[in-house]
Amino acid sequence: MSTLKKPRAVVIGGSLGGLVTAATMRAAGWQVDVFEASPNQLESRGGGVVLQPDVLGALQFAGVALPDPPGVPSGDRIYLDREDNRVQEMYMPQTQTSWSLLYRAMKNALPQQHLHAGETFVDFRVDGEQIVALFESGRSEQADLLIGADGIRSTLRERLLPGIFPVYAGYVAWRGLVDEPALPMHAADTLRERFSFQEGDGHSGLAYLIPGEDDSTVAGERRWNWVWYRKYSREAVGQLLVDRDGVQRSFSLPPGSTKSADIAQLRDDATTMMGPTFRALVDATVEPFMQPIVDLLVPKMVFGRALLLGDAASVPRPHTAGSTAKAAANAHALALALLSAQRNGETIDSALAEWETRQLLRGKQMTALGILLGDRMMKIVR
Repeated sequence: MSTLKKPRAVVIGGSLGGLVTAATMRAAGWQVDVFEASPNQLESRGGGVVLQPDVLGALQFAGVALPDPPGVPSGDRIYLDREDNRVQEMYMPQTQTSWSLLYRAMKNALPQQHLHAGETFVDFRVDGEQIVALFESGRSEQADLLIGADGIRSTLRERLLPGIFPVYAGYVAWRGLVDEPALPMHAADTLRERFSFQEGDGHSGLAYLIPGEDDSTVAGERRWNWVWYRKYSREAVGQLLVDRDGVQRSFSLPPGSTKSADIAQLRDDATTMMGPTFRALVDATVEPFMQPIVDLLVPKMVFGRALLLGDAASVPRPHTAGSTAKAAANAHALALALLSAQRNGETIDSALAEWETRQLLRGKQMTALGILLGDRMMKIVR
């Protein structure tokens, strides 16, 4: 690598994976530009995130400051039955934060002139040791690396591995956010300071507190985050993914897009399937949203000077609480590998080869663990 000029990376995807990649690469001495297809802020997407050490390590390396405290702590894990009796309890302290808090912290840490919204990546071409990203607008960007951090629907992955695509796992995650004061007292008293579960016959719910508006962790200003895993046939999921405007969605229903009839059915189902606490969570949610659970694992992550990371490369099921952590670990390890290569006079390509070997193994292990946990929990036999 040349020490006279900063090497440059073009990152496709402006969500958490793309932002943490940009932040860590900049800390390793790279010039980085991030291109996001959506012209709008992404802060309304997502819900709760378990704050894992891999995320904290990547952000510390990148110099990204989080609010203090960065989330809401929980102590006990409790498992409730259909009547809200505690059938199991263990002490397992951790901290839960919000997708929006991490997104804002990472975005604010990056120079705004290097963040490009409303730019849809369509293809690339190779120019010697350089790679040129091509965009729908007609824009082209030349760089030393093209990094696909554009998630499950990765356009770069479609170009590199057209035969690899997400596969529906047989169930979905319904999600919701509830302002702390909006939850009835009986449910709040059961859930507060705990990571709570209720499991039934082929379905499972969980809930915990996360920061609220403006990342507040003050009691009374936080939000309840809940997830309810439910089985649906492929045909039923297809119907659910038709939003309230009649548009067929591909991978998720973001907040505000679920049909009124489907929300009513979800609440009816909660009445018959869930205990009082989780029923209260569903009833108090104005705009539940949904994401089908999928499996994805690529056989390669590096293709010359183009590479995939985060959910663009492999998707661990959410039971691992590891999707954001894996993206952060991929990005952090990439930055460290490139920094080491620069210091030791090694090539970009040798750094990428070593990085790929380790990250492929990590993705394979996390994907396998997620499948094991999810199929066991949902009583799916394959």
